[in-house]
Amino acid sequence: MLRMKRIDKYVLTNFLTLFFATFFICSFILIMQFLWMNIGEMVGKGLPFTVLMEFFFYAWLSLVPLALPLAILLASLMAFGNMGENLELLAMKSAGVSLFRIMRSLMVFIFFISIGAFVFSNNVIPISQKKMWSLMFSIRQKSPELNIPVGQFYSGIDNMRLYVRSKNHDTGALVDVMMYDYSKGFNNANITTADTVYVKMTEDKLFLKITFINGEGFENINNNESGFKSKNVPYRRESFARREILVDFDANFNEMDESLLNNQHVSKDIVRLSHDIDSINDIKDSLINTYTNLLVNEKYFSNAYTPDSLLVDDRNISHNNALYPEDEVLDVDSIFMHAPYRSAKTIASSLKARVSSMLNDAQYNAIVIQDNKSYYNRHAIELHRKFTLSFACLIFFFIGAPLGAIIRKGGLGMPVVVSVLMFIVYYIIDTMGVKFAREGVIDVWQGMWLSSFVLLPIGIFLTYKAATDSALFNKDGYKIFFNHLKLKIKELKSKSLFNRKSNINSAE
Repeated sequence: MLRMKRIDKYVLTNFLTLFFATFFICSFILIMQFLWMNIGEMVGKGLPFTVLMEFFFYAWLSLVPLALPLAILLASLMAFGNMGENLELLAMKSAGVSLFRIMRSLMVFIFFISIGAFVFSNNVIPISQKKMWSLMFSIRQKSPELNIPVGQFYSGIDNMRLYVRSKNHDTGALVDVMMYDYSKGFNNANITTADTVYVKMTEDKLFLKITFINGEGFENINNNESGFKSKNVPYRRESFARREILVDFDANFNEMDESLLNNQHVSKDIVRLSHDIDSINDIKDSLINTYTNLLVNEKYFSNAYTPDSLLVDDRNISHNNALYPEDEVLDVDSIFMHAPYRSAKTIASSLKARVSSMLNDAQYNAIVIQDNKSYYNRHAIELHRKFTLSFACLIFFFIGAPLGAIIRKGGLGMPVVVSVLMFIVYYIIDTMGVKFAREGVIDVWQGMWLSSFVLLPIGIFLTYKAATDSALFNKDGYKIFFNHLKLKIKELKSKSLFNRKSNINSAE
């Protein structure tokens, strides 16, 4: 039976405590940012609590690829910073334990975390993305909650505008109401005024039952189908003691069908992405070959057809016995210049139409190929994203752990500042790489792995410096280095002055 050694258990326990805490904090911050960006889509719609919780749960799952690397970076930096500040790393190294031996248990743990991150990206992220976006589209389509303000026009009901002067909060009645109904068009609006109005939702929450008490209605009577506009438009006016109307107002939350997002790149795993990428490449090659053949075979690139019976071997042609002198053979430009005005105009119009048709065909074909390329780029980006998350976890561990051992500062001060700065650099580079890859500026694999290419040398450098006990952030070390550099400069200056004096003396 394998037993974990005490040093491995101690280091792993310290790291796990900080890891779960930082992961929760990072997830909470990212969720708050997500809420702040989408708060306008959810406020004032009366969404059920269960729908909101489900939406935020899937949003949290989708944000794990951002929270996990940041949590690993911050936790490893804080763990080794605490051990360095408490001289625990110094005691271990004094006992002959190397930094890699101290990091061994965490290296194994981070390796399994990276494998888990890959499985999570491949199996969980597509499902969470599909459910999150289906809920997002459903929330956007949800009608706002009925909340008619006082003193301003309310436009929350389709094709209607309501103006309320006051409300009776005891009975819920709207007092002194004016309603514009634009269901028949803006120029044929029906206007209804009433002293008191009651608005109630039907039991199925599909209609609004609006009851008008003591009011009048105004309606234009425009039966002129000839299109002739008259200054005097007849209208109808009626008074009523009570009127009830039903208005379409779906207040239910209707969730979008998730199957509509099955063909989106965010909803696919590696197997489907690889298969679709191959299919897209085949379609792209087929489109290019088809458009190339069409372009080459068009009549503005073809030559005039000459029957085989009229072809004569060049060896049997005697240029001296030609029917006409060579200078009398006219080319196309000469024919056009000597043609009558109408014929020349017809030829020019025909050429212009052909060129315009050629340009339109080329532009359309270019758009089709560009759309196919964009579709390919989105799928390829999503495929590489499955692997970059796992690699980012490894890189951030080999940045955070050595950096914490070097700076020897724990807590939430210096480690948080350094971690946030490193993550901002990673996020900016990663965002730029994804943008360039999506737009086709660089290859997809270059854009997706750009941040890893930049941070990997930093991780290797910091690991080497921490393993060799380099005083990378030690002020005294830099003071000694600059003082030694000043002494070297002074020695060089004194030697140069001595050589000048000796040269002058020898010259005299």
